[in-house]
Amino acid sequence: MPIIKNDMVNNLKTINYEKSLYGSAVFASLLVWQVLSGKVGTLFSQIILYEQIDPYDVFIGISIHHIVQMTLGLVLIAILNKTLKIDFYLKLGDTKRGKNCLVVFTAAWALISIVVHILLYAANQLPAYDFPLNGRNIIGTLGFQLLLTGTAEEIVYRALPVTILVHSFGKSISIYKDITLEVVLAAVLFSFAHAKLTLIPFDMEINYYSLLYSFMMGMIQGIVYQKTRSLVYPMLMHSFSNVLMTGTGYFFSLVVTKII
Repeated sequence: MPIIKNDMVNNLKTINYEKSLYGSAVFASLLVWQVLSGKVGTLFSQIILYEQIDPYDVFIGISIHHIVQMTLGLVLIAILNKTLKIDFYLKLGDTKRGKNCLVVFTAAWALISIVVHILLYAANQLPAYDFPLNGRNIIGTLGFQLLLTGTAEEIVYRALPVTILVHSFGKSISIYKDITLEVVLAAVLFSFAHAKLTLIPFDMEINYYSLLYSFMMGMIQGIVYQKTRSLVYPMLMHSFSNVLMTGTGYFFSLVVTKII
């Protein structure tokens, strides 16, 4: 542990005072942008009428929210790429490493999803849904998880903060092995996105399980993003993990509870 601590301290010391202040300001700005872009997404989801297609409001509203937030993120990426020549890794990158990460992660997450729901079933604590598990709702929610969660959230919460923070610090700051300061800070921002946060007046409602879960996933996907130099694999990992966890919940509620 002392070796890890010393390595971390030495690496952090390589950031000069001005870069530290600039990086802190950028981190705060990213948090503000994250909250405001989310508010804009919510505003659009409230303007567009879709009650007849999605009467229980379980997939279209949140899809609109993510599409708007992703679009804003892509516009910001395009501006920064053109003005500052920053590479956000919107490419295939290291395909061999990326595929290996994707396969291992997906297999592990499939097992985790099954084990978690077995334990929830045994404890009589399977997820309760406030909408009927009919074809429309199942296809709509799983479609959202597959097509938009990874795509939108990895652009907004991974590519943007990790890359911008590296630029603001002047380089990638290693903390320990593959863990970097910018990935940790991006994971913190990702955790904030899963809390109910308002800036004026400042208020935050926290679900500590959700906070820890999102931070852990943010760390994993952030490391893969940097190691593969590609956003594609974290996107797929993100989407697949959400589909697996959500779909396993549906399966246990619709099938397992009926036959056991």
